[in-house]
Amino acid sequence: QVQLVESGGGLVQPGGSLRLSCVASRFTFSSYVMSWYRRAPGKERGLVASITSGGGNTNYADSVKGRFTISRDNAKNTVYLQMNSLKPEDTAVYYCKLLSIQTMTAYWGQGTQVTVSS
Repeated sequence: QVQLVESGGGLVQPGGSLRLSCVASRFTFSSYVMSWYRRAPGKERGLVASITSGGGNTNYADSVKGRFTISRDNAKNTVYLQMNSLKPEDTAVYYCKLLSIQTMTAYWGQGTQVTVSS
């Protein structure tokens, strides 16, 4: 069974930075998309950023463009989310998702809390 383990969340002041990591294990997909989603209190889970396994094409939610950067290390089966200039509205549980293009099956991590507050 595919496993995704997120880390790097925590409490940070407005304007600060955090880097989230997601390590994927027990998968052999050659073509996939890895993404970060978030769920803020009282809101539905929404896409933050995604990156493809092949060309490394990226996609970002408008609310994080210019502040967040998604990257990957294929050798380590790890995807990162560098978050800069954090705002209180970025407070949420952040989830890592792996989508297999071959099977169109999605796998989710357990989530990591990010709180932006002074």
